[in-house]
Amino acid sequence: MTSRRRTIARRILGVLAAMSIAMAGSAEPDRFAEARQRMVEEQIRGRDVREPAVLAAMSRVPRHRFVPPAVRPNAYADTPLPIGHGQTISQPYVVALMTSLLELKPGDKVLEIGTGSGYQAAVLAAVAREVYTIEILEPLGEQARQTLAELGYDNVHVRIGDGYKGWPEKAPFDGIIVTAAPSRIPQPLLDQVKVGGKIVLPVGEVLQDLRVMTKLPDGSFETRSVAPVRFVPMTGEAQRRSGR
Repeated sequence: MTSRRRTIARRILGVLAAMSIAMAGSAEPDRFAEARQRMVEEQIRGRDVREPAVLAAMSRVPRHRFVPPAVRPNAYADTPLPIGHGQTISQPYVVALMTSLLELKPGDKVLEIGTGSGYQAAVLAAVAREVYTIEILEPLGEQARQTLAELGYDNVHVRIGDGYKGWPEKAPFDGIIVTAAPSRIPQPLLDQVKVGGKIVLPVGEVLQDLRVMTKLPDGSFETRSVAPVRFVPMTGEAQRRSGR
C-alpha cells in the first residue's frame, strides 16, 4: 500500500471511530436524560445553585460515564459513589456548588487537584476555556483521561502526579479547585491563582470546611467558609507536610 493510500485509510478509520463515539454518545443520553434533568431540578436548582452556565453543564455532562457499570443505575442519585482505589465521585450537588463558587467565565483557565473519575473536570470544561487536572493515582488518572477523550473533552489536560506543587508552567490560573482535603493549603496553589481569582477547596482532617479564597491585589486572601463537608484527605506532599 502506498503512503497516500495509507493516509487515506487512516483518515477513514478515524472518521468511522468518531462516528462510533458520536452514535454511542447520542444513544446514551436517551436512557439517562430524564434522570439527569431530575437531578438538576431537584438536587441543584432546587437548592442554592442558580448560575445558568453551571446548570447547563450539569444538564449535559453524562455522569453515568464516569462511574463503574455496577453503580450506573445510581449515577444521578444525590450521593457520592465509589470509583475504585478507595476513592469516590462527589455527589452532584457538591460538584455544582464548587463549580459555581469559582465564578468562572467562558475564557477562563482552571486548575483541578484530584481528577478522580474526571467528572468534575468535564463540568469545568463545559464552563471554562481550559482545564488542567492532576491525579496522584495513576489508574484513576489514566481512566479519566480515556473517558474524557472518548467524550470529546479536548480542552481538559490530565497529568498523573502529586498536585501539591500545582502546574506552574501553565500558571497563573483564573480559578483552582481541590477535590481532596489538605490540613494546610499548599503554598504553590496560593501562588498560582491570579489576582481576583478564587480557590475552592475543603480544608481539615476529621472536621472539614469548604472554603472560597479570593486573591487580593496585595497577594493576601479573603476567605469565606461555605459549609461542612467530607472529602478524602489530600495525599502525597500535603500529607507528609502535615505529619499524617
